[in-house]
Amino acid sequence: MTQSILILITIIMANIPWMFSDFLFIKKFSSHKKPFSWALFEVVILYFITGGILLFAELKMIGHIQSQAWEFYAVTFFLFLVFSFPGFIFKTLWK
Repeated sequence: MTQSILILITIIMANIPWMFSDFLFIKKFSSHKKPFSWALFEVVILYFITGGILLFAELKMIGHIQSQAWEFYAVTFFLFLVFSFPGFIFKTLWK
């Protein structure tokens, strides 16, 4: 149950950059369309925010945080990119 909720949170966080035209709900663009590079930068920022949320959830559920090597973070980043694919398709190909 908890894993499903965490995966759902990750999918939602991965698609936020593609669904909204402002940067992190702070910066509005004059053309009402966010540039692609800003969306990618927002994906990276939201990856780290989501990682922090999931680390906190791991700390609360298990009691300690497992140390990981760089391979773990590379795989989770690309998994985050895969989760953001529906929003990317919606923004770039359907509009």
